[in-house]
Amino acid sequence: MNNFSVNNSLVKSKLKTGLLHLVILAFSILICSLIGCSSSKNDAHSTASSTENNKELTPVTLNEVAHSIFYAPQYTAIELGYFEEEGILLTLDTGFGADKTMTALISGNADIGFMGSEASIYTYKEGNEDFAINFAQLTQRAGNFLVSREQYDSFSWSQLKGSTVIGGRKGGMPEMVFEYILKKNGLTPQKDVTIIQNIDFGSTAAAFSSDTSLSDYTVEFEPHATLLELSGDGYVAASLGVDSGYVPYTAYSARKSFLKAHPDTIQHFTNAIQKGLKYVNSHSAAEIANVIAPQFPETDIKTITIIVNRYLEQDTWKNDTIFTKESFDLLQDILLDAGELEQKVPYDDLVTTTYAKNAVTKFE
Repeated sequence: MNNFSVNNSLVKSKLKTGLLHLVILAFSILICSLIGCSSSKNDAHSTASSTENNKELTPVTLNEVAHSIFYAPQYTAIELGYFEEEGILLTLDTGFGADKTMTALISGNADIGFMGSEASIYTYKEGNEDFAINFAQLTQRAGNFLVSREQYDSFSWSQLKGSTVIGGRKGGMPEMVFEYILKKNGLTPQKDVTIIQNIDFGSTAAAFSSDTSLSDYTVEFEPHATLLELSGDGYVAASLGVDSGYVPYTAYSARKSFLKAHPDTIQHFTNAIQKGLKYVNSHSAAEIANVIAPQFPETDIKTITIIVNRYLEQDTWKNDTIFTKESFDLLQDILLDAGELEQKVPYDDLVTTTYAKNAVTKFE
């Protein structure tokens, strides 16, 4: 055999050996990767992803009832990094309705639900053993507005008599608060006022602006109320938040089993929300708008500022996250009045103030 043949054989042998090593290395990396992914999923609430400074974060999935500037303290906590400061890696999903958010929570697709607390009462009454417990309240007024096709110099709720209004889902907090206001003003829902209740939560503003014969009014959350004004399709006639008074409109809840298994996670989550509340209650509308603007890329900063200012002026957000018995009793009175509840449920079963009180103590 000549030298060329020998050398060629050696080269081929080395190439084969090198390729084998590469295959083994690639296979090892793949196996490690798969093991890592599996471990990450299995230990979702004990260890988590790490940040650039190697601080371990606990992943938490939050399902919110809607994505609205009404919930500015929550987005402030997100944008200012309060959840990361508390060791939480937050994933935010939107349910588009309290019924859908509660379904995500009870099914385990969400760790924490953010919605009207009436949903927790309904679930409890259905006999679900692993029911949702409210641990932190965020808003203390309704966040929606009555939008009219006409602009009024002065408005009274009596003007709705004989009119048609696009309302909300039967049994949902927006609709019940609306009916609560009507009754306070001597109007009987569906007798004195026709209420349309079959339009999807996120489509009411579009329905109002596209079909002028459909209704005289619509009940809208922000930014839709302000956008209808800016487009000339409607005018804000009244605030349901102002005219209904202080109402425990939205709160955070978790399954009983999750609270028991992850009390530290719930505490850190509540701490982050408390810091968000502290910020919005001590800063201007312009400052808050600049912070939360990344959450609403489709809305210009001027509009966001107008909306935030509207919520600030009507004292929308609580100073703390403590969900009091008085607030819970008022909520149940509204449910009873709406015919959605036959008998009150125990406050101590569906509300815990432990985490909220701890957060207040820590940041006072």
